[in-house]
Amino acid sequence: MKIVFLDGYTLNPGDLSWDPLAELGDLTIYERTPPELVIPRARGAQVLLTNKVEFDDILLAQLDGLQYIGVTATGFNIVDTLAARRRGIVVTNAPAYSTRSVSQMVFALLLEMTQQVGHHSRLVQEQHRWSSSPDFSFWDRPLIELDGLTLGLVGFGQIGRQVATIARAFGMQVVAHTAHPANYNDYVERGEVAFVPLDELFSCSDVISLHCPLTDATRNLVDTRRLALMKPTALLINTARGPLVDEQAVAQALAERRIGGLGTDVLSAEPPPADHPLLKAPNAFITPHIAWASREARLRLMNIVIENLRAFMAGHPQNVVN
Repeated sequence: MKIVFLDGYTLNPGDLSWDPLAELGDLTIYERTPPELVIPRARGAQVLLTNKVEFDDILLAQLDGLQYIGVTATGFNIVDTLAARRRGIVVTNAPAYSTRSVSQMVFALLLEMTQQVGHHSRLVQEQHRWSSSPDFSFWDRPLIELDGLTLGLVGFGQIGRQVATIARAFGMQVVAHTAHPANYNDYVERGEVAFVPLDELFSCSDVISLHCPLTDATRNLVDTRRLALMKPTALLINTARGPLVDEQAVAQALAERRIGGLGTDVLSAEPPPADHPLLKAPNAFITPHIAWASREARLRLMNIVIENLRAFMAGHPQNVVN
């Protein structure tokens, strides 16, 4: 079986082994594949693996013999799944591999905004402010305790639930909004989470963290109207999908000090153009889509990708999304 991985670099930049995947067939791995090379590289493969390379109906129509597309991510909107199903192509994804790492990143961003570790470290090391201080201690930005603050979770899937658990360990109160709150009555009964309407969440939360999928309904969920509901000190965190946020509106709200800060690991364009409105916004902390990328998470991802393909080859595919 011919297996082609079209963009394998981000999964394995060299610190993992491809050997278990190579045991499943004739494997070719490309670090990256530009659009003009997708067809030449994919033609003749029975199995394609992709992280960001997109497959629409027109492209799928040109790939005779293709049986399987393995998306090496949880989100699978890069594949026209309906078109794949019409053509008898199985599409799988890799759920839940990054829950721990993404949850950790939420608090890395939150603690940076509240404790200002990076900022004060730069003042000490680059500007020698501590060396010239008349006191044993100094700070030039507010330092904020998490205990007693309200965390609002938009979405309550595996990552949202893990974030809620960590937040409670910090002494935070947790409110959440989800499409099916009745599925989580046990959290309510234990007093761990209160489910509220979305607008109420935006108005009552000290910190808002996004954990919902990107759909037509959630695109630009954080818009000018909802930003106006937020407390002027509230912090917004996005480790989900960039287009959940109207980035120009958030940049303006930050510039006008109408919200307290933004911590985001995702943007609507990745990599972003140099003139992206958030890159120069005050109190914006932006990381380059690395929440998923710990070695531990990538190893789990690699194992899921391999097990998905092995299950397909055995005739009982798993994690099928079409």
